[in-house]
Amino acid sequence: MRRTYLGEFEEVVLLMVAILDGEGYGVTVSQALEEHTGRIVTFGTVHNTLIRLEEKGFVTSELGGGTTERGGRRKRLFRVTALGSRALQDIQQLRQELWQLIPPKTVQLSGL
Repeated sequence: MRRTYLGEFEEVVLLMVAILDGEGYGVTVSQALEEHTGRIVTFGTVHNTLIRLEEKGFVTSELGGGTTERGGRRKRLFRVTALGSRALQDIQQLRQELWQLIPPKTVQLSGL
């Protein structure tokens, strides 16, 4: 089976785009990252990752309408493609399979 390989940060950004369901752009993805993971990442890092994911075919983008609050500037909204959706499903399946292989005593919840 052919696997899809994404870096950890690419995977998390792709997940955020999926969660935002068509409303994801640099700022909202950055905010979602901070809200859901506690990670504070610069806008530029997120934007570059979104462009890289688009070049790989995992997301697509289109310009939204301009708003007065943004001085008429338009947002580049990102959406997960079928390839991106498949990649997320493959990653989730692989992780579940690997977690099932861990002997029960190896990973225990403790008072760390």
